[in-house]
Amino acid sequence: MGSMNDSMAQARPGFAPLDLAGWKTALNWVGACALTVLFLASGLWKITDPQGWAVRLTQLKFPEALSLAGALVVGITETLAAVLVLVPRFRRWGAVLAGLLLTAFMIYMGVNYHALKSADCSCFPFLKRVVGPMFFAEDGAMLLAAVVAGAWSKPASGLRSVVVILGAVAVFAGVSYGVNEARQTGARAPDTITVGGKPYSLQQGKILLFFFDPECIHCLDAGKRMSHYNWGETRIVAVPIQQARFAASYLDDTKLKAVVSNDLAQLKAIFPFVSVPAGVALENGREKMPLTKFEGDEPLATLRQLGFAR
Repeated sequence: MGSMNDSMAQARPGFAPLDLAGWKTALNWVGACALTVLFLASGLWKITDPQGWAVRLTQLKFPEALSLAGALVVGITETLAAVLVLVPRFRRWGAVLAGLLLTAFMIYMGVNYHALKSADCSCFPFLKRVVGPMFFAEDGAMLLAAVVAGAWSKPASGLRSVVVILGAVAVFAGVSYGVNEARQTGARAPDTITVGGKPYSLQQGKILLFFFDPECIHCLDAGKRMSHYNWGETRIVAVPIQQARFAASYLDDTKLKAVVSNDLAQLKAIFPFVSVPAGVALENGREKMPLTKFEGDEPLATLRQLGFAR
């Protein structure tokens, strides 16, 4: 009996979470579940639309050359953290990973706070967020949830299983990226759209569809820079995503020579995009390439490569 009691006493430390007070166990699970939902939603959103998220990261002052890789890496890491924190065996590792991500996000936003203040930083598809005091309060609350989930869980084990999970998430991200790339090339444009109340053919020559928001600063800057390009025979069709009544004023302000079409729903159904400015290079009615980068040398470098600008 004595040896049995001794062996049971020795086994107890390995099951420490079962000895936690009920309220601690409850908070541990609440924190873990909350992190899982938030990080899984955020991570999968980036993995399933890395091209769109590359644009968002660029708008948040992330280096454009690294934006696509950054979107994939962050999406994979967030998804991995969500899976790990849900499983009690891996919870402590998942909580540490989530905590490091949240800390990195807050540091980055803090360093760039003046440049990004009030900018859209929505990482979750169901939650609208902007850079401001509430951003740090919300991330601080998530960081507290990570601390609770990690501190009140047993030591993690099973590193090989974690590597397998990481590999599976990375493969899924790669497949998703490939599917998105395939979907974004070669799509056929409508025969005609409406411009100035009349049909306008998209089936002949080189046409740039330019999606923009007349009240968007990034769009204003992009339009001004594109007005100085040598377009040759390329025609530009500007498509406002909102406030269409200000489209003419936008063209006047930017000096961009383009016609305006309000057929947003029809065009976006064929050529989806996440944020503006965005563009689609069409040649004889077929999509040559989507354009998501509008800073630095882009989109001029890509347009020259495609033969849409000189």
